[in-house]
Amino acid sequence: MNTLQGLQVAVTGAAGFVGRALCEGLVQSHHRVTPVVRNSVGLPDEAVVGDIGSVTDWRAILSGCDGIIHLAARVHDTSARDAGDLPVYRQINTEATLSLARQAAQAGVKRFVFVSTVKVNGEGSSQPYRETDVPAPVGVYAMSKWEAEQGLHRISRETGLEIVVLRPPLVYGPGVRANFLQLIHAIERGWPLPLDAIHNHRSLLYLGNLTDALRLCLEHPDAAGRTFLLDDGRAVSTPQLIRALAQAMGRPARLFSVPPWMLQAMGRLLGRTAELNRLMGSLYVDSSAIRSQLGWLPPYSMNVGLAATVAASA
Repeated sequence: MNTLQGLQVAVTGAAGFVGRALCEGLVQSHHRVTPVVRNSVGLPDEAVVGDIGSVTDWRAILSGCDGIIHLAARVHDTSARDAGDLPVYRQINTEATLSLARQAAQAGVKRFVFVSTVKVNGEGSSQPYRETDVPAPVGVYAMSKWEAEQGLHRISRETGLEIVVLRPPLVYGPGVRANFLQLIHAIERGWPLPLDAIHNHRSLLYLGNLTDALRLCLEHPDAAGRTFLLDDGRAVSTPQLIRALAQAMGRPARLFSVPPWMLQAMGRLLGRTAELNRLMGSLYVDSSAIRSQLGWLPPYSMNVGLAATVAASA
């Protein structure tokens, strides 16, 4: 396998959870990195662009650039599902992405790696998602990402810009927030969790595995034009995840069984249906394509990733 080394790379969203780790990893792999941020955060060689949209001028950043890894996005918000929210998501996730890609092609950038979402495939299924599935995005976040994917491939056909799309599932690691951090805190505090009767399948992706896959998709000649799903290599049920987190903390997993139908009824009563659906439902992927086509294997096991996440959350 011949991969490209010593590239000049722009990373958008560089101040975020994934962006900081990615920039560090790329520098360690001997690439020259321009971290692109909304507001200055003091990163070496950072480029400040402010709010991004269809009229953002990227020319100064793209001069001499070999590749782009585009992380910047309006992130998923479970309360934003109505079509009335779509223009706000389109402005950043679709229009800004396509404007950047067009300017990149004009500047002679060779490759554009776009971080999309597994939610382009759907919100969950009893079978693992694959890249060949008919997209079924649910909600404005997933729709805006899917529209960006389609637009990027059109630009690629028109200009020759190499596009690579990654659709990650839930990403965890040091610095993770939201529901994953809440789950860690619940286990840490010894709260009994009524989830032991759940038999689902969820794919997760450790931050270190995502950044490694992004680096490879930037470097590998065979990644051009591809869309990849990826994960840590195995799907887990919610009880399995809780037990693994508890083991990493050296604490007991205080699980007990409540019938799923009863949990769903309680969720409706408390207005927590969406949160419970994420804990109870299945959303997992078949990541064999990136393994077979690029030879990628996750460098970190899930147990190693969970231990690092827990240690950083203490």
